[in-house]
Amino acid sequence: MNMSQHPIKRSLVFFMVPDFTMVAFATALEPIRIANRMLGYEAYKWRLASIDGQPVPASSGVLCAVNTSLQDERRMMAGPDRPSMVIVCTGINIERYSNKPAFAWLREEHDRGVAIGGLCTGAHVLAAAGLLSGKRCAIHWENLPGFAEAFPNAHVFADLFEVDQDIYTCAGGTAALDMMLKLIGDDFDEDLVSRVCEQVLTDRVRGASDGQRLPLRARLGIQNSKVLTIIELMDANPSEPISISDIARQVGLSRRQIERLFRDEMGRSPARYYLEIRLERARHMLIQSSVPIVEVATACGFVSASHFSKCYRELYAQTPQQERLERKYPAAS
Repeated sequence: MNMSQHPIKRSLVFFMVPDFTMVAFATALEPIRIANRMLGYEAYKWRLASIDGQPVPASSGVLCAVNTSLQDERRMMAGPDRPSMVIVCTGINIERYSNKPAFAWLREEHDRGVAIGGLCTGAHVLAAAGLLSGKRCAIHWENLPGFAEAFPNAHVFADLFEVDQDIYTCAGGTAALDMMLKLIGDDFDEDLVSRVCEQVLTDRVRGASDGQRLPLRARLGIQNSKVLTIIELMDANPSEPISISDIARQVGLSRRQIERLFRDEMGRSPARYYLEIRLERARHMLIQSSVPIVEVATACGFVSASHFSKCYRELYAQTPQQERLERKYPAAS
Protein backbone atom coordinates (compact mmCIF):
# COMPACT_ATOMS: atom_id res chain seq x y z
CA MET A 1 0.00 0.00 0.00
CA ASN A 2 1.28 3.47 -0.88
CA MET A 3 2.30 5.03 2.42
CA SER A 4 1.98 8.54 0.95
CA GLN A 5 -1.77 7.97 0.89
CA HIS A 6 -1.74 7.10 4.59
CA PRO A 7 0.50 9.46 6.57
CA ILE A 8 1.60 8.29 9.98
CA LYS A 9 -0.74 9.58 12.70
CA ARG A 10 1.73 9.39 15.54
CA SER A 11 5.35 8.53 16.11
CA LEU A 12 5.92 7.46 19.70
CA VAL A 13 8.96 6.97 21.92
CA PHE A 14 8.48 4.74 24.96
CA PHE A 15 11.08 5.88 27.49
CA MET A 16 11.83 2.90 29.73
CA VAL A 17 12.66 3.54 33.39
CA PRO A 18 14.10 0.66 35.50
CA ASP A 19 11.45 -1.36 37.34
CA PHE A 20 8.73 -0.39 34.86
CA THR A 21 5.64 -2.60 34.96
CA MET A 22 5.10 -4.95 32.03
CA VAL A 23 1.31 -4.91 32.22
CA ALA A 24 1.07 -1.12 31.75
CA PHE A 25 3.66 -1.10 28.96
CA ALA A 26 2.07 -4.01 27.09
CA THR A 27 -1.43 -2.59 27.33
CA ALA A 28 -0.17 0.73 25.99
CA LEU A 29 1.77 -0.75 23.07
CA GLU A 30 -0.58 -3.51 21.91
CA PRO A 31 -3.60 -1.29 21.09
CA ILE A 32 -1.60 0.77 18.59
CA ARG A 33 -0.07 -2.37 17.06
CA ILE A 34 -3.56 -3.82 16.64
CA ALA A 35 -4.86 -0.52 15.27
CA ASN A 36 -2.18 -0.70 12.54
CA ARG A 37 -3.27 -4.24 11.74
CA MET A 38 -6.95 -3.30 11.57
CA LEU A 39 -6.19 -0.32 9.33
CA GLY A 40 -3.89 -2.26 7.05
CA TYR A 41 -1.12 0.32 7.23
CA GLU A 42 1.32 1.84 9.74
CA ALA A 43 -0.66 4.68 11.27
CA TYR A 44 1.45 4.41 14.42
CA LYS A 45 5.15 3.77 14.67
CA TRP A 46 7.27 3.56 17.78
CA ARG A 47 10.65 2.93 19.27
CA LEU A 48 11.94 2.27 22.77
CA ALA A 49 14.57 4.38 24.48
CA SER A 50 16.58 4.25 27.70
CA ILE A 51 19.12 6.54 29.33
CA ASP A 52 22.14 4.72 27.91
CA GLY A 53 20.63 2.59 25.14
CA GLN A 54 21.06 -0.55 27.23
CA PRO A 55 18.28 -3.05 28.07
CA VAL A 56 16.07 -2.03 30.98
CA PRO A 57 14.80 -4.42 33.67
CA ALA A 58 11.07 -4.56 34.33
CA SER A 59 9.78 -4.97 37.87
CA SER A 60 9.41 -8.68 37.02
CA GLY A 61 13.13 -8.93 36.23
CA VAL A 62 12.56 -9.31 32.48
CA LEU A 63 15.10 -7.33 30.44
CA CYS A 64 13.60 -5.15 27.72
CA ALA A 65 15.78 -4.26 24.73
CA VAL A 66 15.58 -0.69 23.44
CA ASN A 67 16.33 1.05 20.15
CA THR A 68 17.92 4.34 21.23
CA SER A 69 19.67 6.16 24.04
CA LEU A 70 18.89 9.59 25.44
CA GLN A 71 21.80 10.95 23.44
CA ASP A 72 20.30 9.47 20.27
CA GLU A 73 16.93 11.03 21.05
CA ARG A 74 18.53 14.42 21.58
CA ARG A 75 20.15 14.22 18.15
CA MET A 76 16.77 13.45 16.59
CA MET A 77 14.88 16.27 18.31
CA ALA A 78 15.43 18.80 15.56
CA GLY A 79 15.00 16.42 12.61
CA PRO A 80 12.33 14.37 10.87
CA ASP A 81 12.65 11.53 13.41
CA ARG A 82 11.47 13.67 16.32
CA PRO A 83 8.48 11.87 17.86
CA SER A 84 5.01 13.33 18.18
CA MET A 85 4.65 11.73 21.62
CA VAL A 86 6.94 10.47 24.39
CA ILE A 87 5.51 8.02 26.95
CA VAL A 88 7.44 7.45 30.17
CA CYS A 89 7.11 3.85 31.39
CA THR A 90 7.65 3.41 35.11
CA GLY A 91 6.60 1.23 38.03
CA ILE A 92 7.96 0.49 41.49
CA ASN A 93 10.66 2.45 43.33
CA ILE A 94 9.77 5.56 41.34
CA GLU A 95 10.22 7.90 44.31
CA ARG A 96 13.94 7.05 44.19
CA TYR A 97 14.29 7.92 40.51
CA SER A 98 16.10 11.16 39.75
CA ASN A 99 17.77 11.83 36.43
CA LYS A 100 18.29 15.48 35.53
CA PRO A 101 19.26 14.79 31.88
CA ALA A 102 16.03 12.81 31.40
CA PHE A 103 13.97 15.56 33.04
CA ALA A 104 15.61 18.21 30.83
CA TRP A 105 15.01 16.13 27.69
CA LEU A 106 11.31 15.74 28.53
CA ARG A 107 10.99 19.48 29.02
CA GLU A 108 12.74 20.17 25.73
CA GLU A 109 10.57 17.71 23.83
CA HIS A 110 7.47 19.29 25.34
CA ASP A 111 8.69 22.77 24.44
CA ARG A 112 8.98 21.60 20.83
CA GLY A 113 5.33 20.56 20.76
CA VAL A 114 5.75 16.87 21.59
CA ALA A 115 2.96 15.34 23.70
CA ILE A 116 4.23 13.74 26.92
CA GLY A 117 2.66 10.75 28.67
CA GLY A 118 3.28 8.66 31.76
CA LEU A 119 2.23 5.10 32.58
CA CYS A 120 1.58 3.77 36.09
CA THR A 121 3.75 5.99 38.31
CA GLY A 122 5.00 8.00 35.33
CA ALA A 123 3.30 11.14 36.65
CA HIS A 124 6.06 11.21 39.27
CA VAL A 125 8.71 11.65 36.57
CA LEU A 126 6.64 14.23 34.70
CA ALA A 127 6.11 16.21 37.89
CA ALA A 128 9.81 16.04 38.78
CA ALA A 129 10.52 17.36 35.28
CA GLY A 130 8.26 20.34 35.98
CA LEU A 131 5.55 19.37 33.50
CA LEU A 132 2.56 18.91 35.82
CA SER A 133 2.25 22.25 37.60
CA GLY A 134 -1.41 23.20 37.36
CA LYS A 135 -2.16 20.07 35.31
CA ARG A 136 -4.62 17.27 35.94
CA CYS A 137 -2.95 13.88 36.23
CA ALA A 138 -3.52 10.30 37.34
CA ILE A 139 -1.27 7.93 39.24
CA HIS A 140 -1.67 4.51 40.82
CA TRP A 141 -3.82 4.72 43.95
CA GLU A 142 -1.06 3.38 46.22
CA ASN A 143 1.24 6.20 45.17
CA LEU A 144 -1.36 8.97 45.22
CA PRO A 145 -1.01 10.16 48.86
CA GLY A 146 2.76 10.49 48.69
CA PHE A 147 2.61 12.07 45.24
CA ALA A 148 0.07 14.66 46.40
CA GLU A 149 2.34 15.64 49.30
CA ALA A 150 5.48 15.77 47.16
CA PHE A 151 3.93 17.72 44.26
CA PRO A 152 1.18 19.97 45.66
CA ASN A 153 1.00 22.03 42.44
CA ALA A 154 -0.15 19.03 40.41
CA HIS A 155 -3.87 18.24 40.40
CA VAL A 156 -3.78 14.48 40.96
CA PHE A 157 -6.85 12.26 40.83
CA ALA A 158 -7.56 8.59 41.51
CA ASP A 159 -8.88 8.23 37.96
CA LEU A 160 -7.92 5.62 35.38
CA PHE A 161 -6.30 8.25 33.20
CA GLU A 162 -6.18 11.99 32.61
CA VAL A 163 -5.60 14.00 29.46
CA ASP A 164 -4.81 17.67 30.07
CA GLN A 165 -4.05 19.27 26.71
CA ASP A 166 -0.90 17.47 25.54
CA ILE A 167 -0.13 15.70 28.85
CA TYR A 168 -1.35 12.11 29.17
CA THR A 169 -1.12 10.14 32.42
CA CYS A 170 -2.66 6.87 33.53
CA ALA A 171 -2.77 4.84 36.72
CA GLY A 172 -1.03 1.79 35.32
CA GLY A 173 -2.29 -1.76 35.07
CA THR A 174 -4.95 -2.07 32.40
CA ALA A 175 -5.72 1.66 32.62
CA ALA A 176 -3.04 2.09 29.95
CA LEU A 177 -5.36 0.26 27.55
CA ASP A 178 -8.18 2.72 28.24
CA MET A 179 -5.91 5.73 27.73
CA MET A 180 -4.61 4.40 24.42
CA LEU A 181 -8.13 3.57 23.23
CA LYS A 182 -9.02 7.20 23.96
CA LEU A 183 -6.03 8.30 21.88
CA ILE A 184 -6.99 5.99 18.99
CA GLY A 185 -10.58 7.26 19.12
CA ASP A 186 -9.36 10.86 18.94
CA ASP A 187 -7.08 10.05 16.02
CA PHE A 188 -9.63 7.97 14.09
CA ASP A 189 -13.14 6.97 15.19
CA GLU A 190 -15.14 4.73 17.50
CA ASP A 191 -15.37 2.02 14.85
CA LEU A 192 -11.62 1.45 15.01
CA VAL A 193 -11.75 1.52 18.83
CA SER A 194 -14.44 -1.18 18.76
CA ARG A 195 -12.37 -3.34 16.42
CA VAL A 196 -9.34 -3.05 18.70
CA CYS A 197 -11.52 -3.93 21.70
CA GLU A 198 -12.71 -7.07 19.96
CA GLN A 199 -9.12 -8.13 19.35
CA VAL A 200 -8.05 -7.66 22.98
CA LEU A 201 -11.25 -9.32 24.26
CA THR A 202 -12.52 -6.38 26.29
CA ASP A 203 -16.25 -5.74 26.31
CA ARG A 204 -16.22 -2.02 27.07
CA VAL A 205 -14.11 1.10 27.04
CA ARG A 206 -13.78 2.56 30.52
CA GLY A 207 -13.97 6.31 30.95
CA ALA A 208 -11.17 8.42 32.34
CA SER A 209 -12.97 9.02 35.64
CA ASP A 210 -13.87 5.39 36.29
CA GLY A 211 -12.46 4.27 39.64
CA GLN A 212 -9.14 2.45 39.88
CA ARG A 213 -10.16 0.15 42.70
CA LEU A 214 -12.99 -2.33 43.10
CA PRO A 215 -16.16 -0.78 44.52
CA LEU A 216 -16.25 -0.90 48.32
CA ARG A 217 -19.14 -3.36 48.21
CA ALA A 218 -17.02 -5.88 46.29
CA ARG A 219 -13.75 -5.09 48.05
CA LEU A 220 -15.09 -5.46 51.57
CA GLY A 221 -17.74 -8.06 50.90
CA ILE A 222 -20.48 -6.17 52.74
CA GLN A 223 -23.94 -5.14 51.57
CA ASN A 224 -25.18 -2.68 54.19
CA SER A 225 -25.55 0.64 52.37
CA LYS A 226 -25.27 2.72 55.56
CA VAL A 227 -21.95 1.12 56.50
CA LEU A 228 -20.66 1.63 52.95
CA THR A 229 -21.65 5.31 53.05
CA ILE A 230 -19.89 5.78 56.38
CA ILE A 231 -16.70 4.11 55.10
CA GLU A 232 -16.76 6.33 52.01
CA LEU A 233 -16.90 9.38 54.31
CA MET A 234 -13.97 8.03 56.29
CA ASP A 235 -11.97 7.30 53.11
CA ALA A 236 -12.58 10.83 51.85
CA ASN A 237 -11.44 12.54 55.06
CA PRO A 238 -8.15 11.06 56.30
CA SER A 239 -6.30 14.30 57.06
CA GLU A 240 -9.13 15.96 59.02
CA PRO A 241 -11.07 13.08 60.58
CA ILE A 242 -14.79 13.61 61.07
CA SER A 243 -16.12 12.77 64.51
CA ILE A 244 -18.36 9.72 64.76
CA SER A 245 -21.13 12.02 66.06
CA ASP A 246 -20.87 14.18 62.93
CA ILE A 247 -20.88 11.09 60.73
CA ALA A 248 -24.00 9.88 62.55
CA ARG A 249 -25.77 13.16 61.78
CA GLN A 250 -24.77 13.00 58.11
CA VAL A 251 -26.11 9.47 57.59
CA GLY A 252 -29.21 9.85 59.76
CA LEU A 253 -28.29 7.34 62.44
CA SER A 254 -27.49 7.57 66.12
CA ARG A 255 -23.96 7.02 67.31
CA ARG A 256 -25.15 3.91 69.10
CA GLN A 257 -26.63 2.49 65.89
CA ILE A 258 -23.33 3.09 64.05
CA GLU A 259 -21.39 1.39 66.83
CA ARG A 260 -23.65 -1.67 66.58
CA LEU A 261 -23.53 -1.77 62.76
CA PHE A 262 -19.74 -1.70 62.72
CA ARG A 263 -19.47 -4.38 65.40
CA ASP A 264 -21.80 -6.61 63.36
CA GLU A 265 -20.41 -5.89 59.87
CA MET A 266 -16.74 -5.04 60.43
CA GLY A 267 -15.93 -6.71 63.74
CA ARG A 268 -14.59 -3.52 65.28
CA SER A 269 -15.75 -0.11 66.41
CA PRO A 270 -16.16 2.69 63.84
CA ALA A 271 -13.42 4.70 65.56
CA ARG A 272 -11.02 1.76 65.28
CA TYR A 273 -11.91 1.19 61.65
CA TYR A 274 -11.37 4.89 60.86
CA LEU A 275 -7.98 4.74 62.58
CA GLU A 276 -6.98 1.73 60.48
CA ILE A 277 -7.95 3.56 57.28
CA ARG A 278 -5.70 6.48 58.22
CA LEU A 279 -2.84 4.20 59.23
CA GLU A 280 -3.10 2.29 55.96
CA ARG A 281 -2.85 5.59 54.07
CA ALA A 282 0.17 6.49 56.21
CA ARG A 283 1.80 3.16 55.42
CA HIS A 284 1.44 3.76 51.67
CA MET A 285 3.01 7.20 52.08
CA LEU A 286 5.93 5.78 54.06
CA ILE A 287 6.55 3.08 51.47
CA GLN A 288 5.87 5.08 48.31
CA SER A 289 7.39 8.48 49.12
CA SER A 290 10.15 10.25 50.98
CA VAL A 291 7.74 12.69 52.67
CA PRO A 292 9.04 13.40 56.21
CA ILE A 293 7.36 11.25 58.86
CA VAL A 294 5.98 14.25 60.72
CA GLU A 295 4.26 15.39 57.51
CA VAL A 296 2.91 11.88 56.94
CA ALA A 297 1.40 12.05 60.43
CA THR A 298 -0.25 15.40 59.69
CA ALA A 299 -1.55 14.26 56.30
CA CYS A 300 -3.22 11.29 57.98
CA GLY A 301 -4.92 13.25 60.74
CA PHE A 302 -2.57 12.73 63.68
CA VAL A 303 -1.98 15.64 66.02
CA SER A 304 1.57 14.61 66.89
CA ALA A 305 4.33 12.39 65.56
CA SER A 306 4.53 10.54 68.88
CA HIS A 307 0.82 9.64 68.83
CA PHE A 308 1.16 8.56 65.21
CA SER A 309 4.16 6.37 66.05
CA LYS A 310 2.35 4.75 68.97
CA CYS A 311 -0.75 3.90 66.89
CA TYR A 312 1.37 2.70 63.98
CA ARG A 313 3.42 0.37 66.17
CA GLU A 314 0.28 -1.10 67.71
CA LEU A 315 -1.14 -2.02 64.30
CA TYR A 316 1.98 -2.95 62.31
CA ALA A 317 4.33 -4.08 65.11
CA GLN A 318 6.99 -1.60 64.07
CA THR A 319 7.46 2.16 64.12
CA PRO A 320 7.09 4.38 61.05
CA GLN A 321 10.87 4.86 61.12
CA GLN A 322 11.44 1.10 61.01
CA GLU A 323 8.89 0.72 58.19
CA ARG A 324 10.75 3.22 56.07
CA LEU A 325 14.19 1.79 56.84
CA GLU A 326 13.17 -1.78 56.11
CA ARG A 327 11.28 -1.19 52.87
CA LYS A 328 12.96 -2.95 50.00
CA TYR A 329 10.25 -3.69 47.49
CA PRO A 330 7.73 -0.83 47.42
CA ALA A 331 4.44 -2.01 45.95
CA ALA A 332 2.88 -0.59 42.79
CA SER A 333 0.91 -2.03 39.92
